[in-house]
Amino acid sequence: MRITLLVILVAGISGVADAKTPKKPRWHTVEVPTTGAPAAIGGYAGGCLSGAVALPESGVGYATIRRWRNRFYGHPALATFIEQYAAAVKAAGLPELLIGDLSQPRGGRMKSGHRSHQIGLDADIWFERPKSRENDSDFASLVRSKTETIDKDVFKPSHVELLRMAAKSPAVSRVFVNWAIKRELCARVTEDRSWLAKVRPWYGHDRHFHVRLHCPADSPDCEPQSAIPTEDDCGVESWFSRVELRARRKAAKAGKTASAGPAKRKKPRSKAWLEPCAQVYRASPR
Repeated sequence: MRITLLVILVAGISGVADAKTPKKPRWHTVEVPTTGAPAAIGGYAGGCLSGAVALPESGVGYATIRRWRNRFYGHPALATFIEQYAAAVKAAGLPELLIGDLSQPRGGRMKSGHRSHQIGLDADIWFERPKSRENDSDFASLVRSKTETIDKDVFKPSHVELLRMAAKSPAVSRVFVNWAIKRELCARVTEDRSWLAKVRPWYGHDRHFHVRLHCPADSPDCEPQSAIPTEDDCGVESWFSRVELRARRKAAKAGKTASAGPAKRKKPRSKAWLEPCAQVYRASPR
């Protein structure tokens, strides 16, 4: 059944060229999407994107930045989510959203900045509006880096509402934030806590949050992630903390404990240079 789906999907990508696909495709050099039906193919950190759409430069409640990176493409489901989410944010009286990286025109591995964002279902949204929009350091961090605690001069109730509105969307699979932000949410949110489970702690993500959508129904070869906990998942106090990990590794090296932090993650299995992503890479431009 899976082979049949792959054949159908590849057949739907028009204008496939005869040129060979390099062993490691340079996806960042491909400047335009493919024709054909949209499809997210493979995993979030190892795949590609067919039939991508470009998110408009601006819309109701949002504006995109750093478009020179050519990372403003996504599956139509992602563009729809951003437009609806931004409109809801504006209706709630919250500031205009600044949208950062989505995916490249055909997805795939980026030259820098991300391992994920490969199948058109991930988007970065900045917490604050900076004076300049070009460098990460121009954006205020919600976390004090040395102590890995919330900067209460920057963190606002509006940030909680932004995350709640994103996580409550049925289309959203996960929302990634710095672990200190997750901890702060666990302490602040007292009523409906059901959405906290979707808020996942991950390295960085102190200046922006990362929204990831579920695999769309039109993408049978999209690989979903494992299920998240059904509860708020607020019982762990040291998710991916640099300070905590350094202390645990130092103790392990000294022989005081057998644990040196979370197990090393395996490198994601990538389909980015296999069929049908090879077909996506070689396809004629739209």
